[in-house]
Amino acid sequence: MSGYHEDGGQPEHATQQGAASSRKRTIGIAVVALVAIILAVVGIVQRQAHYMHLATETRENAIPAVQIIYPQPGPSVRTLSLPANIAAWYQAPIYAQVSGYVKMWYKDFGAVVKTGDVLAEIDTPGLDAQYAAAKANLDVAQARYKLAQITARRWKALQGTQAVSQQEVDVQAANAEAQQAQVEAARHDVERFAALEGFKKIVAPFDGIVTSRFADVGDYVNAGRGDVNSQGNATELFSVADVHAMRVFVSVPQDYADIISPRLEAELSVPQYPDRTFKAKFLATATAFNASTRTVTTELTLDNKSGELWPNSYATAKFKAPGDPDMLILPEGAIIFRADGTQVALVDDSNHVHLVGVAVGTNLGTTVQILSGVKKTDRVINNPSAGLLDGQTVRVVKGTPGYNIPPKKPAAPKAVQDKDDTRAMPEDDRPVPEAGGRP
Repeated sequence: MSGYHEDGGQPEHATQQGAASSRKRTIGIAVVALVAIILAVVGIVQRQAHYMHLATETRENAIPAVQIIYPQPGPSVRTLSLPANIAAWYQAPIYAQVSGYVKMWYKDFGAVVKTGDVLAEIDTPGLDAQYAAAKANLDVAQARYKLAQITARRWKALQGTQAVSQQEVDVQAANAEAQQAQVEAARHDVERFAALEGFKKIVAPFDGIVTSRFADVGDYVNAGRGDVNSQGNATELFSVADVHAMRVFVSVPQDYADIISPRLEAELSVPQYPDRTFKAKFLATATAFNASTRTVTTELTLDNKSGELWPNSYATAKFKAPGDPDMLILPEGAIIFRADGTQVALVDDSNHVHLVGVAVGTNLGTTVQILSGVKKTDRVINNPSAGLLDGQTVRVVKGTPGYNIPPKKPAAPKAVQDKDDTRAMPEDDRPVPEAGGRP
């Protein structure tokens, strides 16, 4: 047959098919090998690229990221809010001056009283008996004095005769003088008890309101010590306050003592009137600091004819004083406190850190006055890390919008007018009202 070789082997077309299949396998293996080589090369290139990127990112991340701020000029007006205590213009605790029992009280809490109004009466049977005895002793002393006068006149008439001696005449005259002294002593004793009788009525010492009443009918009160309770402690019977004006006491820190002057004013806010403010004016200052708190007690006053403010109220006093635009300020977070002293971290044009010492002044709350060490054009690191070193390279980044955007480079400061200066040592000679008088 024509499809087979003469030697009896495979047909010719089968041989051709086997060769074609062998070529296909060879091509397939070559393609697979080529793809494997390409994938290997791509993987090696990608790994190398990732390595280079990671190395670059690692080097970049090794450089600390910092935010830059500039020293700012001080505020044109300084504000200071301090706690204050509102006290009555006059406030007097009233104690009993005689011992006895409360007979009746007439004024209760919040009563408006005038000078001399009777607040309560005390029943004093013991004092009444002593007063009566003192008056009787005065009568006896006066009778003895009269008898001594008569006797002295009779002995005086016999002076120079043989009936009496000069010594006896002098004795009778001296006895009359002694009896006269006894009369005076008895009279003073009567006056003393009469004065005590007047203290049986507890009266208001001045116009005002009754802020407290601890007396009740039948209570025993002790002379000079008020109402003695079961523990033996003395308390006042009444307390009366004059609230036509109020005194405001504020403890001003030493850093802000320069704002104190006769022209000082403050805006007061109290919790019971959150939407209102009250104007208070300077009255007096202690002119000495408390050694424990380093504050000076400053007294202000304000009118209270409407009676809206009550004694012993808490208030917040807000002061305003001109600032110094020539001074520079930085946030507290930009200050570094180390063994070398107070420092700030500056960044030069090549992004290298330089730690420089600064002298700080007044603490303005969130910012601090910088007296020396920096200029307006210095680039200062805000919130530097504790491990920041001098000469270290840093990477400057922007702040977060709405949170920590650094302030812009400062503009030229404006001048402050001297007429608004309310600090200490005023140039005018306006008198200061006396602390004890009514404003």
